[in-house]
Amino acid sequence: EMTSGSADDLEAEIGDLLFSIVNAARLYGVNPDNALERTNRKFIDRFEYIERTAKTRGQSITDLSLEEMETLWQEAKKGVNQ
Repeated sequence: EMTSGSADDLEAEIGDLLFSIVNAARLYGVNPDNALERTNRKFIDRFEYIERTAKTRGQSITDLSLEEMETLWQEAKKGVNQ
């Protein structure tokens, strides 16, 4: 569907993929809601680290290059409890 050019078809396929992942999580005894919430929390924590670090440098996140943001993201990954 990725090559069909239809956003609607692609959305349907992504929905099927997500449904399959949820079912796989349940098969392995993982609560998919908890797993997603945990991942969302990690993302928020890491993003907030980037924002805080930029601010302490007198910058806005919009001032950072993609390379700088990636460096900070990797720093945040090392410091965030997973």
